[in-house]
Amino acid sequence: METRVQPEMVPKPDIIEEKAPKSLSPFQLAMRRFLKNKLAIAGIGILGFFVIIAIFADVIAPHDPTAYDMYNIEAKASSEHWLGTDSSGRDNFSRLIHGSRISLTIGFFAMMFTILIGVTLGSLAGYYGGKVDSVIMRATDLMLILPFLLLVLTIIAILERINIGIFIVIIAFTTWPQITRIIRATFLSLREKEFILGARSIGASDARIIFRHFLPNAVGPIIVNATLMMANLIIIESALSFIGFGIPQPTPTWGNMITEANSLRMLEGHWEAWLPPGLAILLTVLAINFIGDGLRDAFDSRS
Repeated sequence: METRVQPEMVPKPDIIEEKAPKSLSPFQLAMRRFLKNKLAIAGIGILGFFVIIAIFADVIAPHDPTAYDMYNIEAKASSEHWLGTDSSGRDNFSRLIHGSRISLTIGFFAMMFTILIGVTLGSLAGYYGGKVDSVIMRATDLMLILPFLLLVLTIIAILERINIGIFIVIIAFTTWPQITRIIRATFLSLREKEFILGARSIGASDARIIFRHFLPNAVGPIIVNATLMMANLIIIESALSFIGFGIPQPTPTWGNMITEANSLRMLEGHWEAWLPPGLAILLTVLAINFIGDGLRDAFDSRS
């Protein structure tokens, strides 16, 4: 007799469900490449260290950075004043700590305002073209022709008083042309792409096309140039403070500390007055440049 095997008695092979790998966006791929860059990660660590110091400056600093002490003028390093004092008896270590807050604040907000102006003008010039592009580009060329240092010094000399807010506006007003040209070139390269033409064909508004299609594809150049620009702006603030056209005393900045040491000819006998702020500027700018180089390599698909 033939033995019939019931269907339910036949062992069924195990069915392994394989999930399709989740596709990553270009931004996620760029971040994955960025996290593999050791110098960029080191830059984040160094910059994060200074940011933490700037945030908790009031807690870390042992003295008031603007308080005068006429009994401890140009004092050497000691247990009370770790980096000595300046010509007014102000504690150099406390000024170094609070100077990180001022210098980073100026670099960050000046960069943000510069990016805002540059991206706005570059977007309008690259998207509309024609007369709009011609007017914006002629204004950009005019700003690039004028000597940067001479223009900044002239504006600062005209104004009677300079504070942090005014200084940030002056720097942003004089440094926007470069990012404007970069964003314009990016928009011009995207204008004839299929997805842009498709968005126009279905009647999408100009604002929707710019914010939903152009700017997301220009985020890479914006982030890279913003990062590198912040490093340059910190150097600009320090340089202007060094020649006496930056943030006025007694506001503590790294540039002001070096200026104070140089004006009193303390560069040889009082290394603690100028070397720490100089190293702080060097390390901060190097860290930001490492981050910027890492972002540039990450967003460059050809790399």
